[in-house]
Amino acid sequence: MAPQLLLLGLLINFLIFTDAEPVGICYGRLGDNLPSEQEVVDLYQSNDITRMRLYDPNPDTLQTLQGTNIELLLDVPNSDLQSLTDPSAARTWVENNIQNYPDVNFRYIAVGNEVDPNNDNRQYVDIVLPAMQNVHQAIVDAGLADQIKVSTATYTGLLSNSYPPSAGEFHDNVKRFIGPIINFLRQNNLPMLANIYPYFACRDNPDVSLPYSLFTSGPLVNDNGLVYSNLFDAMLDAHYAAQTRLGGGDLKIVVSESGWPSYGHRVATPENAATYYQNLIEHVKEDNGTPARPENSIETYLFAMFNENLKEGDESERHFGLFFPDQGSKYELSF
Repeated sequence: MAPQLLLLGLLINFLIFTDAEPVGICYGRLGDNLPSEQEVVDLYQSNDITRMRLYDPNPDTLQTLQGTNIELLLDVPNSDLQSLTDPSAARTWVENNIQNYPDVNFRYIAVGNEVDPNNDNRQYVDIVLPAMQNVHQAIVDAGLADQIKVSTATYTGLLSNSYPPSAGEFHDNVKRFIGPIINFLRQNNLPMLANIYPYFACRDNPDVSLPYSLFTSGPLVNDNGLVYSNLFDAMLDAHYAAQTRLGGGDLKIVVSESGWPSYGHRVATPENAATYYQNLIEHVKEDNGTPARPENSIETYLFAMFNENLKEGDESERHFGLFFPDQGSKYELSF
């Protein structure tokens, strides 16, 4: 091969590789047997994991992240939303949890997680947007708006319909809640965050096949000429379709959680979890987008770094970890 062609090939490979989104991992801390903050950050770095979602502004974790290459998606817990409807409290929150850590590479702030007028978080519906607006303004006033994007983390439970993907639509009462949020995000060039879980769809719906959920089926769903071979893409495009119906068709979605547990249900096995995580990693790194959005890279955060033995809910909720508390890898994944 001529030297010029070889160099061109290497350059193309480099551009393809660097265009792909690195995969992040959610760091949940609801466990009494987890490694120290320094050990966790070291584990991220030793496995080349360069993005983290952290569900509360834990000072020890933020301090440990300073000076690292890890980009952070930081949550405002739902329990803190009410206080941030006060603009001065939002400024103080940003000062205490963002500006006090100048060497942390903040990427997103998720103001609330899975708030929904139809679930147990319904009491927060009216305060998510004011809290988002105040935190965003505090970020702007601090001169950090080019670096840090403010949003909220939604989920598929907000949809009344998700099949076929092009028919994706929010529940009627959700539209009144999410519509103004979509408008705010569009006006300020901010992304939407969405937790996407094929596992729960497969667990709860006998018509959803396991291979389709695990990325191991062939083409299975034809939606007006768009062919889907995995449920993850179908669910994500259903979210895009629902947003489009409310004027948010150009709003980017970041997948703020996706995972598969290794225990607690018939389909929650270590083999299925390993298959899901590895195939999801490979899928988003291919950088081919979804059938409806082939031009969009899929920024994705895997859930979660460790099993969390203090989490409430079904048994499976405590078995989403990618690593054991002794920091050994559960699945030997390549990030």
